[in-house]
Amino acid sequence: MSDIEHYFSIHNRSWDCLGEISAHEKQARIDLATCYRLSAKMQWDDGIYTHISAVVPGEPQAYLINQFGLRFEEVTPFNLVKVDILGNILNGTGPVNISGFAIHGAIHAARSDARCVFHLHNEAGIAVSAQAKGLLPLSQQAMRFYQDLAFHPYQGLALSASEQNELIANLGNKKAALLRNHGSLVCGSTIPQAFYLMHTLDKACNIQLKISDLDQVLFPTDSICSQTYEQLCVDGDAEGQIEWPAFQRYLLNSFH
Repeated sequence: MSDIEHYFSIHNRSWDCLGEISAHEKQARIDLATCYRLSAKMQWDDGIYTHISAVVPGEPQAYLINQFGLRFEEVTPFNLVKVDILGNILNGTGPVNISGFAIHGAIHAARSDARCVFHLHNEAGIAVSAQAKGLLPLSQQAMRFYQDLAFHPYQGLALSASEQNELIANLGNKKAALLRNHGSLVCGSTIPQAFYLMHTLDKACNIQLKISDLDQVLFPTDSICSQTYEQLCVDGDAEGQIEWPAFQRYLLNSFH
């Protein structure tokens, strides 16, 4: 048993409660639950709202998502709910926030590379999303998204089919988006990459908010921003993998 699996074993639950699942699904559940717990520790949660979803390995039409009504700090590998593309429950005990899964389901359906979709109402992300110029290349962290950040206008709580289509069009093939007056969104090829991207995006937004006068800042040249973006993306789908064990240790150290 790994250290991180032992961390979740305090809940005195057995994998038997989920019936027969693959080793790959088991690992995805552990990683996704870790992602939720880390997000709670980072104070990115918003009560029982917002979600992180992940494709079940080997089952491209099945996804894992949090049970609606639980705070991020309460999520475990055992209470994650397995759903289909419409949010219908395949395994686990609901309820699932269908309107919340609308964003995730639409992206998963349109983007086979988006194996983990991470949507937050984080304060820094909301604040920068409400600024007319959006995220500016003021830091190395922000330059990771120099050519990889979309914007989507706020259209209220309900996510209609037409807005789903607009969101997908606005997102394109980018890994991240700021949802205006709403929050942040990242799409990872893996769960570790999604967490790494959200951590980087949140830090970039926080740095920007600490600058009191955006008209008096020094901007790197476009060529430097492009070069830095290319350098930061050199790992491709492996992005975030080397950092993931360190983030796991960060969570474990808070437990001991």
